[in-house]
Amino acid sequence: MYDETVFEKVRVLVPSGRGELEITDVNNAYIREGSMTYAHLEGWWTDAGTFESLLRAANLVAGTRARTESEAGVAEPVSAVVPGV
Repeated sequence: MYDETVFEKVRVLVPSGRGELEITDVNNAYIREGSMTYAHLEGWWTDAGTFESLLRAANLVAGTRARTESEAGVAEPVSAVVPGV
């Protein structure tokens, strides 16, 4: 989770060679100011920035949901960050 200063950091970013603002540059801004913190989350993470990776993420969610429902009868919450949505 990012705090309210994230927008200040994003406003001064310069697009990368790909022409995009990079989340790594946001994270590096927090590291430079000494305020980066993190928490280890259980489970999996996947990128969803392309059609192919979005399909992979959807399949992972579907598989996790099906497995969880069959084991416990309840779906486990799963999230993915989808840039541009």
